This record gives sequence, structure tokens and C-alpha cells, in this order.
Amino acid sequence: MEDSKTKLNNVLTILAMAVAVLVIAMIITEIKNYRFIGGGVSATNTIAVSGESEVYATPDIATITFSVREESKKLADAQDKVNKKVQTALAEVRKAGVAEKDIKLQNYSSYPKYEWTPGNVSCMGLDCPPAYPGKQVLMGYEVSQSVIITVRNLDAVNALVDGLGTAGVTDMQGPNFAIDKKDALEAEARKQAIDKARAKAEVLADDLGVTLVRVVSFSEGGNYPIYGRPMMALSKEASGGDSSMPELPQGEEKITSNVTITYEIR
Repeated sequence: MEDSKTKLNNVLTILAMAVAVLVIAMIITEIKNYRFIGGGVSATNTIAVSGESEVYATPDIATITFSVREESKKLADAQDKVNKKVQTALAEVRKAGVAEKDIKLQNYSSYPKYEWTPGNVSCMGLDCPPAYPGKQVLMGYEVSQSVIITVRNLDAVNALVDGLGTAGVTDMQGPNFAIDKKDALEAEARKQAIDKARAKAEVLADDLGVTLVRVVSFSEGGNYPIYGRPMMALSKEASGGDSSMPELPQGEEKITSNVTITYEIR
């Protein structure tokens, strides 16, 4: 009988210990969840603050898109004309030091060109020729090719634009100046905005006589480039006295970050 009571007590002790361990684990989990933004019990007393930051940087790349378009009665002739002009333009691109990985075909198209020839629908008199409808007549073919390049040596941009113009390209868009890797700048702008929001929250909490408990929500806007603060273009003397060199101000890019942080208070 005594042995049975001892066994029962042991079982109950083990069960109690297991329950205690389970309860402690649940409490620890809840405490951990409470530390996460928005985790734990919903906050009822909160304050929301915002912070904004701007980071400026000079562009370090430029993109240029150029096209060559030609027409001919034969498709092969039109393709040959386009190929020769594109090769001449690419020679200027490579001479400017643009790497092969930064030269990319953007579009290639070829299509026939037709012209509408009106027909003889009706006429007056006995000697009229037979009536015939109008028709589409093949006049030739048009071929176009577009290439997009990334220039990493911005000192070569002005001369490259001038060289592409003399190479006989049909259309040219750019140069569009930008920053190659903006992640670091965006992170810097975000950190500055968060620091400003946190400082504002601490001052506000002190003025209100409350304590900041935790962050319950966070949102961010911005991180878009704004061009401004134009830089001086190369002067005639700086470009070797060549007045045909185009003036291409690079400007300066501004990365902005706007954050809103909501704190629980007590």
C-alpha cells in the first residue's frame, strides 16, 4: 500500500514539474513576442512620430540609348545598312572605354512597308477599262536596331555623345545620370530618419511625463531620387576648345527617406 502511494506521489510530482516547465516556456515565449514590433498585447496608449532625412550624392553612371533605322527595297539591304551604322556607333562606344558587359541590345525590328494604290472603281463612257479595286503594294522594308549602354567613366560622356552624333545614329536618348548602387545611400537616409524620429519621441515623452515602452508599428516612404543642384558642364577650354562638344550637366541626386514610428507609452 505504501509503495502505491509513493509511486502516485512520484507521478504527481513529475506531472507538476512538467506543467511548471510548460508554463515557464509559455511565459518566456510571450516575453520574447512582446519585444517584437507589434507583438504581444495590443497597445492602447501610443504616440506616433515622424522623421525625414535627405542624402545627396553625385551620379557615377550614365545610360545612353541610341537607334539606327534604315529603309530599302530589299530586306537584306536594309539590314546591311543598319548593321554598318551600328558597328560604326559601337566603335565609338568602345573607343570611349565602355565595357562589353555594359553594351546591350534593347530592340531589333524589321517590317515591310506598303503603299495603297487606288483602283478604278467606275468610269463614264463605252470604252471604260474593267473596274478593279485598290490594293496594297509592297514598297520595301524598314529595319531598326536600338542599343543601350552604361557609361561608368563620366568624363567620357560628352565626347561619346558627340561621337554617336557623327556616327549617323537615327535617335538618341540620354545621357541619363544615376547612381549605380543606391542601397547604401538608402540605408543611410533611413537610419538618419529613424534617429530623428526617435529623438523627437524621447523629447515628446519627456514633455508628456510618460515612458516609451516599445515600438508597435513602423512605416517608411521616400527612397526616391530627386535631381537637383546642377554641376557646371565642361567649358570650351576644358573640353579642348571644341565648340561642338555638348553641354551635359550631371546634377546631383537626392535620396529621401520618410519614416513614421508608433511607440507604446505608459
